[in-house]
Amino acid sequence: MKLFIDTAYMEEIEEACGWGIVDGVTTNPTHVSKIGRPPRELYADICRAVDGPVSLEVLSLEADGMVAEARELAKIADNAVIKIPIMREGLKAAKRLSAEGIKTNVTVAFSPLQALLAAKCGATYISPFVGRLDAIGHFGMEVVHQIKTIYDNYGFQTEILVAAVRHPAHVLEAALAGADVCTMNFAVMKQLYDHPLTDIGIEQFLKDWEKVPKDGCVVCENRDSGATA
Repeated sequence: MKLFIDTAYMEEIEEACGWGIVDGVTTNPTHVSKIGRPPRELYADICRAVDGPVSLEVLSLEADGMVAEARELAKIADNAVIKIPIMREGLKAAKRLSAEGIKTNVTVAFSPLQALLAAKCGATYISPFVGRLDAIGHFGMEVVHQIKTIYDNYGFQTEILVAAVRHPAHVLEAALAGADVCTMNFAVMKQLYDHPLTDIGIEQFLKDWEKVPKDGCVVCENRDSGATA
């Protein structure tokens, strides 16, 4: 499963990319509004920072406007993917953009039927918002399972991009469901590394290592001097 980081902060993107696990970036108007930079300039920097796809969202609510915006956003970089809202006008736009070879991420999806329609219109990605479904008493990951079943039944090529992820358990559940991508904020991505038993294990190994005779031990000398291999 591919991992995307959901942010518009360059420092978060650059640090996470340095970990070697980031496959792409998703942004949205809310993220961009917090940065205080011209969007096109910001988008260009993000696209340069990552090798994978970068989702950039349109603002129009009419198909013609979405298509016009999408064409301009697609010019920013070869790895730009255009986020389109899942509504009738949005899917009309997605169909046209697909025919033009412009990749789309159909977003704010909440049902498997919406996902079916997006796939029929040639969407590159469908983004079910699992955390928002959980917040109103639904089971967001059940929607992911249903979308996966529908797509497998009919051989749709649209990738399932699990979004609105709130905690590492969502990432685990997305992987178990067979989702293609999971996008998350910087805080959740950092949490993927954490486990208390890992910390305990490392601490115990280091304590035990202190009991090892140090004479002539290259590892010990390097560790004591702060040198790294």
